[in-house]
Amino acid sequence: MSISPARVSAYEMLLRVERDGAYSSELLHAPKYAKLSPVDHALATELVMGVLRWRSLLDTRIAAHSSQKLTRLDLEVLIALRLACYQLIFLDRVPQHAAVNECVELVKRARKRSAARFVNALLRKLASEKAQRPEIPKASDAAALSEASAHPRWLVDRWVQAFGLEPTRRICEYNQQTPETSLRISGPALEGKLQSESITLAGGGLLASARRVTSGKITQTELFRRGRVAIQDEGSQLVALLVGQGSPILDCCAAPGGKTRVLAQQNSSAMIVAAELHPQRARLMRKLVSEANVHIVAADARTLPLNARFDRVLVDVPCSGTGTLARNPEIKWRLRPPGENSGLVDLQHTQIEILQSAMQRVAPGGRLVYSTCSLEPEENEQVIEKAMAASSSFRVVHCREELERLRGEKELTWPDLDSLLNGPYLRTIPGVHACDGFFAAILEKV
Repeated sequence: MSISPARVSAYEMLLRVERDGAYSSELLHAPKYAKLSPVDHALATELVMGVLRWRSLLDTRIAAHSSQKLTRLDLEVLIALRLACYQLIFLDRVPQHAAVNECVELVKRARKRSAARFVNALLRKLASEKAQRPEIPKASDAAALSEASAHPRWLVDRWVQAFGLEPTRRICEYNQQTPETSLRISGPALEGKLQSESITLAGGGLLASARRVTSGKITQTELFRRGRVAIQDEGSQLVALLVGQGSPILDCCAAPGGKTRVLAQQNSSAMIVAAELHPQRARLMRKLVSEANVHIVAADARTLPLNARFDRVLVDVPCSGTGTLARNPEIKWRLRPPGENSGLVDLQHTQIEILQSAMQRVAPGGRLVYSTCSLEPEENEQVIEKAMAASSSFRVVHCREELERLRGEKELTWPDLDSLLNGPYLRTIPGVHACDGFFAAILEKV
């Protein structure tokens, strides 16, 4: 029996996410899967992202009908079960027999033929249930919210403590949906060209210069292929705008280059040095950032081979990415609570090293913007507090100052300025604001 290219591709990608620690967003744009037809690629994307978003709920449904503990199942078998279970619950247009039969064939193809009968029987039980697509209710506590929204309990607990139950519900609800595609448009001419390629745009939710794609495939346009237009979340755009104007400018952890491009557009006459640790990613940046005033170097931000001092510095550090779970759902299953071999501790050490190195590159009177796409205090406020405790030559600038500047320039359109602030820091919350979750702090050298 033949298997649809979409299911084969989704199965392969899910295996790589689990086995190799690969990221779904990168796999979905890998050359191997670019050959899929638009219809197959769309279905593969739905399957991969859906399984990763709802993994714990799927496992609960599977376990209810399994004669074996899920921990004893081969990974190839468990992923096939998750793939079929997701289709049975969430995809009304997919025939049940196709979801069941093709996933049984995937198990056979993976050389797990002995499990085929078990998989077939279990999936037919699931199919007979006719389970309804879950809804995320106004949960009364963290435990109910965690179960209903397929989020780890420890993560929901800490968000409830930090933001409150209702904002946490909105975060979880946002994470379980396909996020809007946002662009930064540099002028009306580009917008007109996109419209001529059947792309329908709406205004941004935060920024006047941002646009949201309401219909059409932006990745299939000529402007996207040529690097004239890039997908960039509005929160990411806002962080770059906080840097303001100055010269020269240093972008310490620049790839993939979206923020670098904003800096270049806002400072067209400034020299901008964009550093990226990995040479291959540095090379790929040039496809997105073509501005002549940007100089891209492959270098470790902790030991930058630069003697110059910069008027403006952006330090967008590697982080857990818990503000981007709608786009990277596998992250929530990989992270562990602090104290349990948590990656948050290791990340904080690296973040402090990068920040302290960048602080040495700031000219007197210059400013540095530190940012993450994380919701976790270990990567945000705590990093700033520890770096500031070790240096008396910087002060924290209240982000309200820059937000009011952007509002005065009619760039920032979000009406509630206070909601964007946590003390002196910028903080966007998925589901509360029209973007992913970002943190930013502004430091000035005195």
